[in-house]
Amino acid sequence: MGKFFGTNGVRGIFDDELTLDFLHEFTLAIGTYFSKGPILIGYDGRHSSPLICKLISSTFNSIGFDCDVAGLVPTPCLEYCVKKLNYSGGIMITASHNPPQYNGIKPAASDGVEVSREDENIIEEIYENKSWLSTTQAYGVTNNRDVKLTYINGVISNINSDLIKSKKFKVVLDLGNGAQAVCAPQLCEMLDCEIFLVNEKIDGSFPGRGSEPTPQNLSALSEMVMKHNADLGIAFDGDGDRSIFCDDSGKILTGDKSALLLTKFLLKNNPNSTVVTCLNSDSNIESIASEFNSHVIRTKVGSVEVSRKMVPENALVGFEENGGFMYGKHNQVRDGCMTLALMLELLASEKVKLTNLISNLPKSFTTKDKVSCSSENVSKLFDSLKNEFPNADTTDGIKISLDSKNWVMIRPSGTEPIVRIYAESENQEKLDLLMSEFTQKVQSIISR
Repeated sequence: MGKFFGTNGVRGIFDDELTLDFLHEFTLAIGTYFSKGPILIGYDGRHSSPLICKLISSTFNSIGFDCDVAGLVPTPCLEYCVKKLNYSGGIMITASHNPPQYNGIKPAASDGVEVSREDENIIEEIYENKSWLSTTQAYGVTNNRDVKLTYINGVISNINSDLIKSKKFKVVLDLGNGAQAVCAPQLCEMLDCEIFLVNEKIDGSFPGRGSEPTPQNLSALSEMVMKHNADLGIAFDGDGDRSIFCDDSGKILTGDKSALLLTKFLLKNNPNSTVVTCLNSDSNIESIASEFNSHVIRTKVGSVEVSRKMVPENALVGFEENGGFMYGKHNQVRDGCMTLALMLELLASEKVKLTNLISNLPKSFTTKDKVSCSSENVSKLFDSLKNEFPNADTTDGIKISLDSKNWVMIRPSGTEPIVRIYAESENQEKLDLLMSEFTQKVQSIISR
């Protein structure tokens, strides 16, 4: 990763690492990379987002770029509309699942996909050298533009909406006080779903259950699904690009489980396709892909890695284990609304409950956890692990494989001062033991 770009954009505590001066100069660097306007700008519901938007738009105007402000929208809405409406680039102001005091910026290229790692390095070099475009006398202008319906119609154009409408699904939406509150309910209404809302008020403090949906904080979603006998529930993260599902029995699904289900459905209708996913995703994806004469490409962890691999490969599907799912026919980015629409189409097509569909997947046991780790201790930790496991895969952090069904992967977060620990095993007992062993090992090394 770069000096400023992490796993997914540039993030920091607002007015600490992420100062107005830094944002001004970094925007100049991004503008120099884009080379021309117009630029589309969107933001999530964090308290600092509108102020940052004003700074970014005026900075672009100062170098002659026109800007349209989409306002408060989900990240995938901004990205889709950059491509669909022919912008030179886009900026999403968000810190995704980070705590409320954080914010960040994520540039999207003209194809509607996050800029590549190589282009992130170019932007950082421009910033470091202060070699950006000069202020011009032909200043740009900023206008407001409502793009939400363009995005929602784009999602609907990729599914069998008439089939979904005929089912009159009951759907519970846990909006997490986040940006999908402005799009997901409208999508469901346009698909004739009966909806029930949880944490629907947009609030940058994320008072309901925090900005990141996890199995531990989605009890309200589960209870609402069971109370209303709903067909499914879904929870979004703060900027609306990731989604975690709840089945009709109230059980929260891992991102891997829902991704395997959706991938199988899509490959059934599109054999001979390509699937892109990360090193830490469920190993069952290879066997599912082979059923439909399709192949899997593995990347480093991060939506940028998956998205940017999907583009040249013309991949049908991309996904991460954290609930980030990408449908190539719509846009090669994580998209909470597109994922919800695909799940509704799957349920409408298969004519059985979600619990039954999940039970027919290959058995898999995966989990993840995190351990606080300062940047000073990261090198110590990974030097020690590499010495102990010299044959491990060090493509991204370290992945220690006992065999194809039993492995642990440890990597530093690109967005927080933590290390993440992922594991898969052939049964729950082995998984618990594996996770306990390596969590203790990581903590022991850090504390030395």
